[in-house]
Amino acid sequence: MPVTETLLPASSAAEAPPQRRGGVAAVGLVLGGALSVQFGSAVATLLFPRTGVAGAVTLRLTIAALLLLVVCRPRLRGHDRSAWLAAGGFGLALAGMNSLFYQAIERIPLGLAVTLEVLGPLALSVFSARRLASWGWAGLALAGVALLGQGGFDRLNPAGVAFAFGAGAMWAAYIVLSARVGGRFPGADGLALALTLAALVTLPLGIIDGGAVLLDPQVLALGTALAVLASGLPYTLELLALRRMPTATFAVLMSLGPAVATLAGWLVLRQALTLLECAAIVLVIAASIGAVRVNAAAAGRPERR
Repeated sequence: MPVTETLLPASSAAEAPPQRRGGVAAVGLVLGGALSVQFGSAVATLLFPRTGVAGAVTLRLTIAALLLLVVCRPRLRGHDRSAWLAAGGFGLALAGMNSLFYQAIERIPLGLAVTLEVLGPLALSVFSARRLASWGWAGLALAGVALLGQGGFDRLNPAGVAFAFGAGAMWAAYIVLSARVGGRFPGADGLALALTLAALVTLPLGIIDGGAVLLDPQVLALGTALAVLASGLPYTLELLALRRMPTATFAVLMSLGPAVATLAGWLVLRQALTLLECAAIVLVIAASIGAVRVNAAAAGRPERR
């Protein structure tokens, strides 16, 4: 996606109208979407003991894909090779991003996993802007990571940290590819097709990991809740919000993801963080907001009031 929209959902940036109005309702929609995503991640963590991580990923992506296919009914004809390649790459990025992130939150607290993951879009934002101020915000983010390290990455589980960084890299790829898909497919057709591919890619490991448990009615109910909370509801709320506010404002609000994830982890999973870890999260959030502001200025589209 364009540099001012590095934290936007897949199908929203290409469709957002040029004129938007802010407002309390729009802010509420964005925060509602963020809460939905992070509490969905908490639900996924509750599924892990029954389905395994790969099983939970498969449930989320498969059910979300089925719901989106029913709603969108995407056309399969009339798309050239470049469009299908973009959709294919987007689907692989979705599969990788979800799989790596869920592996991370099995091992480290949800708030810290999201904090490390958001460094992927932040790095993309910094490199895209090519401004000295962006590097300053990147330095602030690195200071946040260094602060986390003071508490000991080994305490956080090195594999979990590595998975979170990997998820961040996949998120950056998702952003780039979603812009291409949004320009080649109408509506949310590209997202529906990419989600279908992501579900198919993760299905074999999901079946191996979860087995017959994936068909258990209670597990299917939790999987449906996960798909709605982590995919269907937030995408809808974010699309509505983008019709009412500037993209820069939207991206600033989305930068609060680590804080929302920390809240969800504490309320649902009882994951308490140290003051040092909370300070690190604040630094990364501040860096994300600063980078969004710089990108808006670099693109010549300052936030409208």
